[in-house]
Amino acid sequence: MPGFNSLVLEEQRYLKWRALDWLEQVLMILCGVAITGFSVLVMCDVVTRTIGHPWLWLQEATMTFFIYGIFIGVGAATRRNDHLYLAVLAESLTGNTRLFFELFNRLVVLGVAFCMIYFGYLNFLDGFKSLRMPSMTPLSSFYAAIPLCGLLVAIFTIEQMVNGWKNGFVGTLHTDEKRKAL
Repeated sequence: MPGFNSLVLEEQRYLKWRALDWLEQVLMILCGVAITGFSVLVMCDVVTRTIGHPWLWLQEATMTFFIYGIFIGVGAATRRNDHLYLAVLAESLTGNTRLFFELFNRLVVLGVAFCMIYFGYLNFLDGFKSLRMPSMTPLSSFYAAIPLCGLLVAIFTIEQMVNGWKNGFVGTLHTDEKRKAL
């Protein structure tokens, strides 16, 4: 699909709402920015240390790109259904048994998302007591990524559960056909 939605996967479209495509697009762009920023800053850190003039703030900035890249990537992977869960077991089943396992898997993921939101928020609040060096900014700037990730995972998991319940969890391209294509 050309244009703005070029990073949005059409695979498993029956589990997605078009209204959230923009969010997947933004998350994929942010993942690209995070990995690029991380890579460039690590290279700059190595170069500046090698020439004997290290920039101390580089490690802090590198860590920020790394942490946000991971947690934003988890949200994007959930939307794309690329995360690890018991998919092989569920894909081998049919009918109500498959529906049960697909929903059970997503309920577990949803439970983890709610834990990330709740405990991540508590961690975020607690992070105001400690400061990062050398910038002296609160550690909460790192911890904010945890409840954000939990919120994204919860939204995308609920999206998949509602659409899977309504449309079924089996798409037009079956698992056996996918394996043959690979």
